[in-house]
Amino acid sequence: MPTLRNFSAVWLLHLLSMLIVVCLVAMPTGAQSKLPSALPAQGPDKAVIDKFISGQATELGGEENGKARKAIAGDINNDGVSDLAVLYTIEGVDGGNNYTQYLAVFVRLQGVLVPIAHTEVGGKGNRSVGLESIRNNVIVLTTLSYGPDDPMCCPSKKGTARFVLANGKLVSQ
Repeated sequence: MPTLRNFSAVWLLHLLSMLIVVCLVAMPTGAQSKLPSALPAQGPDKAVIDKFISGQATELGGEENGKARKAIAGDINNDGVSDLAVLYTIEGVDGGNNYTQYLAVFVRLQGVLVPIAHTEVGGKGNRSVGLESIRNNVIVLTTLSYGPDDPMCCPSKKGTARFVLANGKLVSQ
């Protein structure tokens, strides 16, 4: 039997959900691009990204761990158009058990997503990386680096890395 307390809790959750939706819809476009992409790239964008990463995996002799791929939208090249930063992982290069994380930038040129640059940003024995945001044309990554006593499975030193697109290349700041 529903009680007044249960009804109030459900009503409050519904109201809170609606408030969040209203805030996101009313948020300026530039501010929305600072939020991590909740959905993977779709349609033609996904096809461009898949083709690029597949080519990289083939060139390296490995395979992409598709579950580890993260994408975030934001203006990377300061043209006022939303671009994509994609963090992806290539595993099993030459049959080994290593993995390497890469950051790739895809910009929109005349409405079409185009791969512009990529660079190694992490991996086994290096550091673990997460894609956080794009702020003021800067791609922000969270990092976990290895401390002196950390085993290979478990880097523990928290940090941040920043990359910008400069002259067609990703440059660490």
